[in-house]
Amino acid sequence: MSWGLDNLPYGVFSPQGERPRVGVRYGDKVLDLAAALHDEVFAAPTLNPFMARGHTAWRDTRALIQNKLTSDLTVTEPHLIPLDRVRLHMPFEVADYVDFYCSLEHASNLGRIFRPDAEPLLPNWRHLPVGYHGRAGTVVPSGTPVSRPHGQLGAGVFGPTAKLDIEAELGFVVGVPSEQGSAAGAFEEHVFGVTLVNDWSARDIQGWEYVPLGPFLGKSFATSISPWITPLEALPRVPGRAQDPAPLDYLRRRDDWGLDVTLEVSINGEVVSRPPYRGMYWTPDQMLAHLTVNGASLRTGDLFASGTVSGEQREERGSLIELTWNGTDPIKLTNGDTRTFLKNGDTVTIRATAGEVSLGEVSGTIG
Repeated sequence: MSWGLDNLPYGVFSPQGERPRVGVRYGDKVLDLAAALHDEVFAAPTLNPFMARGHTAWRDTRALIQNKLTSDLTVTEPHLIPLDRVRLHMPFEVADYVDFYCSLEHASNLGRIFRPDAEPLLPNWRHLPVGYHGRAGTVVPSGTPVSRPHGQLGAGVFGPTAKLDIEAELGFVVGVPSEQGSAAGAFEEHVFGVTLVNDWSARDIQGWEYVPLGPFLGKSFATSISPWITPLEALPRVPGRAQDPAPLDYLRRRDDWGLDVTLEVSINGEVVSRPPYRGMYWTPDQMLAHLTVNGASLRTGDLFASGTVSGEQREERGSLIELTWNGTDPIKLTNGDTRTFLKNGDTVTIRATAGEVSLGEVSGTIG
């Protein structure tokens, strides 16, 4: 998959013994932007100052980087550092974190699991993108170990989760803030790019606590993201999925923000699922519209995620609770092991591609 001129994702890196700063991945190297572009905004240890500059600056900078990498490599070559000589860091400071629930297949599967004698979808699901507020402080970069969380598992029962799960998601990173009291404007004017997300979930803790107010401790212990933020311009767009009933006017799509992205989930190096983002029911522009329609403001560094990406087939489900039908139908690995939920020592890696563009990976190991 491509890490070429049509990709150029941003991240924060540091060569050994040096301070973190912003770079762009090109092939198997990182372009040191502060040195190559002579712009101190890239000397910051986070993408936030650059993201706050806005859409015009994002577009112009991308074009400038592409030009420098094609017109005279003798100028940029000294500032291209091999990936194996750098450490990757958290790419941006997370201001707020919101997670949505935008896959029709995922929501329907969970409805069938937990409410087998009722309609899979709750009455509001087709009318708005359901979401919850997460915890910005536990969003961590890829490679950070994930400790098995403890919590209440039922009335009077406390202990470690026995149903530690994954959620393969696509996250959207906000660059330009909006005013308190006003709905956000055009999606591309606010959202800088996308990142891969694994929203780790403790299903037994979640199942006991979530009624009536929704996810809390079963989700807030860790959310892992990729070290690379892929600009929106690098992603192939497609029309969004048909919606019935038609959404209210503030949720009506003004542009095509369906994204042709395929995710790949592996456990200990073995692929167990390939969820297709293209089939998501609610698109990211609709998520942003709903997030701010009540006047809630955006801040630079806000992260909102799609919720679990799942398709129609079993091999397209983006969580273990679906893949194993809440543990009743274990998945079988080629080494003879089986999994219902995650065991200590398991490493989960989520990769994704958008056409020929690679979105990198997000990985974590259970401690």
